[in-house]
Amino acid sequence: MNETRPYDIVLLGNYTKDTIISKTGTRQVDGGGFNYGAHVARMMGLRTAAVTRLARSDVHVVDALTDIGVDAYPTWTPWSTDMRLYYPTDNVDNRILSVTHTAGSFTPDQFTDLEARAFLINASARGEVDLDVISYLRRKKGLLSADAQGFVRIINGEGVLEFDSWEAKSEVLPYFDILKTDAVEAKSMTGEEDIHKAARLLAGLGPKEVVLSHRDGLLVLAGGESFEAPFLPEPLVGRSGRGDTCIAAYVCKRLTAPPAEATVWAAAVTSLKMEAEGPIKRSVTDVETKIARKYNRSGA
Repeated sequence: MNETRPYDIVLLGNYTKDTIISKTGTRQVDGGGFNYGAHVARMMGLRTAAVTRLARSDVHVVDALTDIGVDAYPTWTPWSTDMRLYYPTDNVDNRILSVTHTAGSFTPDQFTDLEARAFLINASARGEVDLDVISYLRRKKGLLSADAQGFVRIINGEGVLEFDSWEAKSEVLPYFDILKTDAVEAKSMTGEEDIHKAARLLAGLGPKEVVLSHRDGLLVLAGGESFEAPFLPEPLVGRSGRGDTCIAAYVCKRLTAPPAEATVWAAAVTSLKMEAEGPIKRSVTDVETKIARKYNRSGA
């Protein structure tokens, strides 16, 4: 029997090779929710593992995670997930995502020897993480959290990511302790534009806590209470990875702090991430300073 490896958090998701196109030009960024989230967890000093699928030609992503102290568990696939993110206007929430290749689906055996205080499922589209993996992780002892994007987004016949009503949500959502969504995804699941009403509807389907990001900030519904904090980047540069960073920061902070504190922490971490392209490269001191200066409270 292999020895189990205890972590504070295990993040899972396909690596995405992102091509970002906006009015400022075209650039290549190493994406994937697991990638953004692993940088958050290591910034916070947590024992971190990243389980991913990618082409061996993109091994530099694994090496970069190893260099910051993440234990990476890659499965090599014929293709990495190639994603194109097109921002046609100055509104950073108005974007068109398309996929030309995908690294495929996870299987339960990729997690046999992994134990953690929290697991974070951060897939890009439906089919990447199916119920067999979710139920397997649920049987482990850690908090189970997930980003809704990996279930409500599908790749249509033209390769464009679009939203689907996700008929299986009433079956899947009860597995999660924490569900992350954004305003658009929440509307696709509930039909409700009001984010507070949408969060309550989603909580009614099973997850203990709902983390809902929107253009201006973060709403959390936990234990029947709502908590909110704004995003305050100075300036806004890197929109891509906002939600991935946000949920990772929230889950990591929830290991030691109540929802109210984790909400402010996640908003501050996300704000700092949005000040640059790619995963966050800041420090805990930077986050604490941001909170003290912009959120009028201690970052401890």
